[in-house]
Amino acid sequence: MSLVVYLAAVVFGMTSVLLLRRPRTALRNPLAVSTCVAIVLGALVLACAAPVTLRTVNELTGVTNFGAPLTYGMLSAYSCAVLVLLINWRGGPRPVVRRMVLRSMAAYGLLVAAIVVLFLLADADTERLTDLDTYYAGTPFMREMILLYLFGHSAAMLVMCAVCVKWGREVGGLLRTGLHLILLGSLLDVVGFSLTKYTAVVARWAGHDLDFLSTTVAPPMASLAALLCSAGFALPRLLPPVLAHRRGLEDYRRLAPLWSLVRSVSTAPAPPSAWWQLPRDRLQWREVSIHDALLTLAPYFDHRLRTRVRDSALREGRSAHDARLTAEAAMLADAACRAAAREEPPEAAGTYRLHATEVSGPSGLVELAQALHRPPGRSAAPCGARPPAASSAPPGSTTTRPAPNRPGTTRPEPEEPHVA
Repeated sequence: MSLVVYLAAVVFGMTSVLLLRRPRTALRNPLAVSTCVAIVLGALVLACAAPVTLRTVNELTGVTNFGAPLTYGMLSAYSCAVLVLLINWRGGPRPVVRRMVLRSMAAYGLLVAAIVVLFLLADADTERLTDLDTYYAGTPFMREMILLYLFGHSAAMLVMCAVCVKWGREVGGLLRTGLHLILLGSLLDVVGFSLTKYTAVVARWAGHDLDFLSTTVAPPMASLAALLCSAGFALPRLLPPVLAHRRGLEDYRRLAPLWSLVRSVSTAPAPPSAWWQLPRDRLQWREVSIHDALLTLAPYFDHRLRTRVRDSALREGRSAHDARLTAEAAMLADAACRAAAREEPPEAAGTYRLHATEVSGPSGLVELAQALHRPPGRSAAPCGARPPAASSAPPGSTTTRPAPNRPGTTRPEPEEPHVA
């Protein structure tokens, strides 16, 4: 049994570490603090309830069965922390929330004090590591202590069930899923732990022996219930960042063709090469570097090439947006080749803005990268060559090259595309 509860305690601890991964910001958030406190207390309860821990505590303190009030006090503190977490999660006016939190802490503080006093008054000289609840079910003061901690814990679980049922009708999404997990864990705790403990104690009063309910059934049920509640509390807080990092990793990989094309002209600082860097941080560095490269390549943009490619794409039946992206990709590949060959920029530089620079986030850059139609790690087009789409004249027609600028004349600015 010790191994089971220790494993559950480790899972609890890992969950709290994930929730508190940024201590400076998390400590200013009452919800994050109360979540971590509840999970840590749950881990401590499971660790204290292990027979190995109980024996060690008894030996270190020199008090027989001292681990019992310690575990019961921890369990009562966990019950209080769960209620405080629900109060902070529910929210509301700060004075009301603070008042409810203080009332809960005061009530369970008195409960813990009563548990300690009853243990001091009781006669419990025989060490019991697994069946203390049933062994001392008829002992004065120990009987009251056992019933008191069971009542305090089951009351908290029942309140949590009621709150989850009521609140689950008002919310949706991940929050509702988390509430369902908490409700399932609370019901399992009430039925699998509290009810079995009550049954075993009452059976002792009636002269029957149902100790296996308290010693064999209740501990694993309590561990499973605590894990479900922990998952319910952590899921709405951990899953959104996980999904965001997953999307960031996907976008980071989709930007590979574009980054391969423009990385040689980017002057942005090199990103840190730490292996533990998160996907969203990597994506942010790549976005900054690509935007820096686009600014560097802007003077090399050939607007006539862009216009020809756009018109050709429109004639092929593409949408205005797709045609614009295709034209911009061709113009960008051409500009990258010009810059790599150290050619002089065109004399008539326009003020055209790429679609990727008009939208926030990486979506515009991802669309531009996909429009290049190049696998990661290969350049967009060989330097000195032009994208095939640039020559859009039909077979048999004659293509006239633009006349060079004469002294005193300037090339007309290409028309901006009227697309979104």
